[in-house]
Amino acid sequence: MIECDELWSFVGNKGNQYRVWLALDRETREIVGCHLGSRDEEGAIGLWQSLPNCYLDAETHTDLWKAYTAIFYDKTLYQVGKETGLTNHVERFNNTLRQRVSRLVRKTLSFSKKLENHIGAVWYFIHHYNATKALPV
Repeated sequence: MIECDELWSFVGNKGNQYRVWLALDRETREIVGCHLGSRDEEGAIGLWQSLPNCYLDAETHTDLWKAYTAIFYDKTLYQVGKETGLTNHVERFNNTLRQRVSRLVRKTLSFSKKLENHIGAVWYFIHHYNATKALPV
């Protein structure tokens, strides 16, 4: 079972917006998919392509963003509101990511000038998180 969500970020200036698309395994709390892209079907497809094969048929809980319907199967996709608590783990990870990666803070003096550096900072934290904080199976 996975939870998916996206969070806002920018590169260079706030007009150059990117979304960090995330997929989190609910049982292990491991980040199993990540993509930086636009907030549309193209970005959602990037998230889908980042998922390992074993998660492609998994039960998936997302927010109500319509782009998820383009990539996940109807039988496995559950679009729910935040009040249900079914996406609380990925929402909590979003907050952790914002706190630990200063480039993702909304009002900050830290920002990436290059997309490659932005991707590197996010991936560096995700790899560190998966190696140290994810729950053992």
